[in-house]
Amino acid sequence: MRRSPPQPTTWPAWPGMPDLERGVRLAIDVGSVRVGVARSDPDGILAVPEVTVPRDSRTLAALVAIVEEYGARVVYVGLPLTLEGTIGPAGSAAVEFAKQLAGAAGIPVRLVDERMSTVTAQRALHEAGRTTKNSRAVVDQAAAVVILESALAHERADGTPAGREVTVEGRERKEDRS
Repeated sequence: MRRSPPQPTTWPAWPGMPDLERGVRLAIDVGSVRVGVARSDPDGILAVPEVTVPRDSRTLAALVAIVEEYGARVVYVGLPLTLEGTIGPAGSAAVEFAKQLAGAAGIPVRLVDERMSTVTAQRALHEAGRTTKNSRAVVDQAAAVVILESALAHERADGTPAGREVTVEGRERKEDRS
């Protein structure tokens, strides 16, 4: 069932909170085998695991379908920086994937620092009684939740989207098209 996207509005969720655009936000944890997806509620308060998508030739189409299903306003892509804060091979792969997603989805895609998100997710799953073996299917979703929670906290604290927007040359975002 396709949901109609919420109308863009700004809102303060509670007194003293900066005005932000209302709408679902997505976060993805890009891996070489799987992509974990998390989404927020339209008010950007809760982050929940959504799905794990296999990393193959259909991944982008599956993610675009999720963007459209929820009428997402932005996608946060985890950028795995090295502990020194530089972009290594995994980071370069995430940047390239984010560019492809930005071109395909037509909404803002933003790269956010995700150092330790998978470790944090694995620790939380372990504390909940899950073994590494029986949590493989959900660890990517849990890592995406960690990424999204961080981005939402930044939005609430600063009143601006987290991370850095990915730009794709020669492509306009859907809302910029006439």
